[in-house]
Amino acid sequence: MSRRGWALFVAMSVIWGVPYLLIKVAVGEVSPVVVVFARCVVGAALLLPWTIARGQLRPALRHWKPLLLFTVLEMTAPWLLLSWAEQSLSSSLTGLLVAGVPFAAALAARVAGEEDRLTRSRLLGMAIGVVGIAVLLGLDLEGAQLLPLLAVALVVVGYATAPMVVSRALPDVPGVAASSVALFLTAVVYAPFAVPRLGQVADASSDAVLSLVLLGVLCTAVALTLFFALIREVGPQRALVITFVNPAVAVLLGVWLLDEPFTLGIALGLPLVLAGCVLATGRGGAAPRAEVEAVDAAAR
Repeated sequence: MSRRGWALFVAMSVIWGVPYLLIKVAVGEVSPVVVVFARCVVGAALLLPWTIARGQLRPALRHWKPLLLFTVLEMTAPWLLLSWAEQSLSSSLTGLLVAGVPFAAALAARVAGEEDRLTRSRLLGMAIGVVGIAVLLGLDLEGAQLLPLLAVALVVVGYATAPMVVSRALPDVPGVAASSVALFLTAVVYAPFAVPRLGQVADASSDAVLSLVLLGVLCTAVALTLFFALIREVGPQRALVITFVNPAVAVLLGVWLLDEPFTLGIALGLPLVLAGCVLATGRGGAAPRAEVEAVDAAAR
């Protein structure tokens, strides 16, 4: 890769491992609906003017039905579920569980007929990844509530299927344009519930407020812009590798900055999940679109 490609790759590997930490800090003082609303408002305020200036808004709105479906699957439902789940789950564990997205994306692409075949290496990777997640669930979740785990499972499904809507129904809509509209729509949906609670932000600590700002600016607006630049620079297959690094970043940040325990489940499950991701999303006759979908769903 070029130097620019490596710079973009390193930046995205770190940036999309950070949201779990920021969400964990924010939901300690602010309700999940306010977290999602603030993130979307900041992100839309930065990306929507850019989309309008480039003349991409009107063409995007012509496809409003699939754009609405993409919005629900990619942001409106997953971001609230993720913020709610992190009220009881650690950021490191949440990041590792969301690493199941490539497995779900590969399976969804296969069911939808967007992959030519599932090779032995991919099937092996999916099996290893499932074992890794099972290790996490078996060793780290004693006494954990079932509903937060189901919420993260729904997040994985949303992240895995939303980009398929883009590849099938929105092929001519630029990714940043689709994302900016989705951010705006999600902010509108949650405004009636979040605006009456905005006083929580005024009463929150500087750490929580900074987390909200960084979620919107760095992990949403900047991340989406850099991500699509990375795809243009190195192609979807190389860009996919950030999916393997994000969970490790989430774990390290949670342990280092939030004093979350580095448990036996993480020590055993992390390498299994990462190895499974590499095998399950590697080359082997698969259509490139499936690879883009797995990357596009990596962390938010």
